[in-house]
Amino acid sequence: MRTMTRSIGRTTRRATHAGGAGRTGLGNLIELGAVNSAGDALIAVALAGTMFFNLDVKQAQGQVALYLLVTMAPFALVAPLIGPALDHMRHARRIAIAGTMLARGLLCWGMAGAVLHKDPLTLLPAAFGALVLSKAFGVSRSAVTPRVLPEDLSLVTANARASFCGLVAASIAAPLGAGLIAVTNAGWALRIATVVFLAGAVLGIRLPAHVDTPEAEPGPGQEPDRDDAPPPARTETSGRWRTLLRVGPVVGEAIRANAALRALSGFLILYLAFLLRTKEFVHPVSPNIALGMLAAAAGAGGLVGTAMGALLKARAPVGIVLSTLAFATATAAVCAVFFGLVAALAVAFVGALGQSLGKLSLDAIVQREIGEEVRSSTFAVSETIHQLVWVLGGLAGLGMSIIASNGHIALAIVAAALAATLIMLVYRRAARRAARRRGDRTEGEPTVADTAA
Repeated sequence: MRTMTRSIGRTTRRATHAGGAGRTGLGNLIELGAVNSAGDALIAVALAGTMFFNLDVKQAQGQVALYLLVTMAPFALVAPLIGPALDHMRHARRIAIAGTMLARGLLCWGMAGAVLHKDPLTLLPAAFGALVLSKAFGVSRSAVTPRVLPEDLSLVTANARASFCGLVAASIAAPLGAGLIAVTNAGWALRIATVVFLAGAVLGIRLPAHVDTPEAEPGPGQEPDRDDAPPPARTETSGRWRTLLRVGPVVGEAIRANAALRALSGFLILYLAFLLRTKEFVHPVSPNIALGMLAAAAGAGGLVGTAMGALLKARAPVGIVLSTLAFATATAAVCAVFFGLVAALAVAFVGALGQSLGKLSLDAIVQREIGEEVRSSTFAVSETIHQLVWVLGGLAGLGMSIIASNGHIALAIVAAALAATLIMLVYRRAARRAARRRGDRTEGEPTVADTAA
């Protein structure tokens, strides 16, 4: 057993430290992200209820709508408070990252006692705090990644490695936690999560020292060393909120494209989940089997999207985002025509793939385009926007499942909305390039004074 554990550890270390990631510290950051995902999975399993499967459809719809609204609550703190606070702590990032881990470990220990004693007054605030700190860790990790990026890796690939390892860790921790709960109780799963997060706090402190070192700004006329290196700050720190409002056209269009993909994901999850419980499809499968197939398709889509991001060598994440949106639009249109169980699984797969790959590309764009002084705030605002559109998409899917059980119509509406978004983004991108070309030609033309001379 000890030999097998060591072998797995060595294999994992080789995978996370490949491509120079061990030398720069990216491998340590990836492993820390995996620990974070494992702890979050244990919390989710311990607190998971049976509101969806044990209630009838109408009761479940009300419960899920309430849950969607509750998921927005932590983001009321993430954008205005957590992001700016992390920006101010960019000279002590290791302490900030380790602090989020340590605090969650303590909250898990408190939740363990609250679960055993059925104390909602302790459990609910602790669960809320753990969710907020989880988002804070995600923002910090994304902001730190450019500091530990090897020369031979693109930001999309680095982000994908981190996401893939997180998915693997969560996939291992969740069933182990469920098995532990089946044998003992949810309190023990939360105690194990405490140990996991305390280990994460140690790993956070042991990140390389240059994580805390502010980037040296290039002098006048100098350029960053490579394409993936973030450019210098756009404005002074006093202009923090003006910078957030003017993130630039590249970041802006990436956020809009990702918003469409996130809304699609939220819509599909809720609409198809309830539709599969109420509609008879051509294939004679029970609703629970259909739901399991839907969950498997969505999970596979997210995994494939992450793997594609890890394999892509391109340094053009904007093109990846727009291509992913175009593929999702075409898939939704085809599945609207041939709607059925297979089409539902296909569009769920593509929706999860698009959300995963689009998120990786957006992170790379923000990491490359936004200066360090507002990078954490930009990530916090981006996460808040995308969580909001995911919730709105989910609520739309929930409402559509009540008023329109015809999947052909629902997916046709979705495809039309995605197509409109894609056309708008492509048009704005083309108009911006045309304006730039006109400006270049104007600068190259001789003036009247030059002609007279």
